[in-house]
Amino acid sequence: MGQVAVGGIFALIENLVGTRTELFVAIVAIAGVAGAAAIVYRWLRQSNGERFKQLLADREAVTVLMHPNPDPDAMASATAVAALAEQLDTEVTIQYSGQIRHQENRAFRTVLELDLERIEHVTDLAAEAVILVDHNAPRGFTGSEGILPLAVVDHHPGEGTGELFTDVRTDYGSCSSIVAEYFEDIGAVPVPAEQHASETGTKYVLPSRAATGLLYGILSDTKNLTVGAAAVDFEASSYLYPGVDQNQLDRIANPEVDAEVLEIKARAIAGRRIKGSFAVCDVGPVSNADAIPQAADEIIRLEGVTAVVIAGEKDGTIHLSGRSRDDRVHMGRVLQSVTEGISNASAGGHARMGGGQIAPQPQLSDGGEPVSSETMPREALIDRLFSSMSGDV
Repeated sequence: MGQVAVGGIFALIENLVGTRTELFVAIVAIAGVAGAAAIVYRWLRQSNGERFKQLLADREAVTVLMHPNPDPDAMASATAVAALAEQLDTEVTIQYSGQIRHQENRAFRTVLELDLERIEHVTDLAAEAVILVDHNAPRGFTGSEGILPLAVVDHHPGEGTGELFTDVRTDYGSCSSIVAEYFEDIGAVPVPAEQHASETGTKYVLPSRAATGLLYGILSDTKNLTVGAAAVDFEASSYLYPGVDQNQLDRIANPEVDAEVLEIKARAIAGRRIKGSFAVCDVGPVSNADAIPQAADEIIRLEGVTAVVIAGEKDGTIHLSGRSRDDRVHMGRVLQSVTEGISNASAGGHARMGGGQIAPQPQLSDGGEPVSSETMPREALIDRLFSSMSGDV
């Protein structure tokens, strides 16, 4: 209904009530409430994808922020959000803290030619409006704790929320599945690698690069749809498939393996300690912390092992990575219980996988000057890991 029509209705009401101003004001107020209710009703009926699209369309510029050391799920989600923002004439920058070291992650970035910007301080953010993907609390750079994100899109458990939009679905196997659903919600068509977007005849499209990334993000976070996958992850994969570039997918999935990664896997296999069906291994010093979760992926495949935690040390910080295929062992909670009460420590994750870090604690001289740093004794840590997996912590 246009403004002229609305004005005519109010004029008619005024003529009917004459000089009874109070009645007129009351009727106008009721009409206003009814209009507001209609707007809210239409908003509630919208899908999350439609709401998210409108959120992007209302901004001139946004920063899509990934978690530190982003993996394929994070990079894919960010890239797809950027692809949608560009179709809405919204300027977008994808940013992250940390490093991209894992060979799979480096191959993902290189093959898809992703434009990602590294930051170290809150002032490095390209836009005031920040959208978090694949995590729900900003972290990993100076000033991150002061950020109030505009929106949060994630599948990990946590308390973080967005100022205007929060979509955290812990029953989904990947954040990529959520973002793929957004495109499906708005009627976007995945564009095959050999086809131009203009040939689809639709208002919104999902570019092949983004479709390929999202599919690999799903496969990566669910171990090829075998661990932690839900029906929605299969449905998202089916939606994405027509736009996937098979050549790019193969190049991402089969990158060259770093020699240190193989060495650390060998250390983990040879040095593992077993109690029942649980395994713990300290692989010692590493220069590539991303090799630790890869070693955990290898050990969990060993016959008779149902839960494993690998520990390794880089620059004084102990990195923990765990995997579980045992219904008695919720790996995220195991690592949280192990690090609980330890200063400079953090951990978390899902039932099937988790991670954590224990940073060194400075030791001070009598004058208050740092003279050394210490972490938890290794033997005590290993004992605590076994006790936690057994339910004794």
